[in-house]
Amino acid sequence: MCPMSGLMLLDTPSLYFRAFFGVPESVTAPDGTPVNAVRGLVDMIARLVQDRRPERIVCCMDADWRPAFRVEALPSYKAHRVAEDGGDQTPDALEAQLPVIEQVLDAFGLARAGVPGYEADDVIGTLAVRGAADGPVDIVTGDRDLFQLVDDRAPVCVLYTARGIRNLQVMGEKEVAAKYGIPGRGYGDYATLRGDPSDGLPGVPGVGDKTAAALVTRFGSVDAILAALDAGTDEGFPAGARRRMEAAREYLAAAETVVRVVTDIDAPELSGLEDRLPAEPRDAEALVRLADTWNLSGPVNRLLNALSR
Repeated sequence: MCPMSGLMLLDTPSLYFRAFFGVPESVTAPDGTPVNAVRGLVDMIARLVQDRRPERIVCCMDADWRPAFRVEALPSYKAHRVAEDGGDQTPDALEAQLPVIEQVLDAFGLARAGVPGYEADDVIGTLAVRGAADGPVDIVTGDRDLFQLVDDRAPVCVLYTARGIRNLQVMGEKEVAAKYGIPGRGYGDYATLRGDPSDGLPGVPGVGDKTAAALVTRFGSVDAILAALDAGTDEGFPAGARRRMEAAREYLAAAETVVRVVTDIDAPELSGLEDRLPAEPRDAEALVRLADTWNLSGPVNRLLNALSR
């Protein structure tokens, strides 16, 4: 079990998508505009603050949901999610709520960070590596890709939301190892080998969960697997796996760029973040106005109560 976090990093898009699909669209503002994602997200943050008591918190955002460097490496990356206009397939009713989400977070004084050309995952990866030097880090997400960041030495843990905010799965190295049969920090290599259809990542043909786990356990990384191929050794490869790896060399080189979360972004957007958990809102008047306009009094008060404890 991970200790309470010093720094909590929210995969904000993952959370507001979960809120949008988990709270009925019939939850609206007085003018009829859906506010289910806003209300759900604020309630999630209130529960997290109440239960985990982080000292610092950052709401990490997608400045680019499909970065060019990943698409260049693997054109199939998230290609199935591209809308006719070239953007993503965010429902209109959710798209309309995103500016309200940003305004509410800002009025509370919760740090919000996104970097042009990068996904929220990369912002999380960079801040997790930086933050781990100062104490425990919690990453709150419904995206398994971020399991690659777990590290019991810091510790860096993932609070996985698949079962909901009230039933978080706390994932550290031991939990990842137990679930997937791989070294605790080996999820990125495992995902590269087996693929992930939800991201347009095909994986190595003929390599499923068990073979991927065996290869990562034996070699430790995709780079080490490629080195073994270069050395001409058959040792450690399950039956037929060496041939499949040879045939997939081009894919493996590309997928490594796609799957690996960036942990060293150097950008002004991540410098000097005011990420201390606020005891009171930064702009109380704006928060009251937003609560009245968008029918947010309940969740806003719940988060205010959580922050003041």
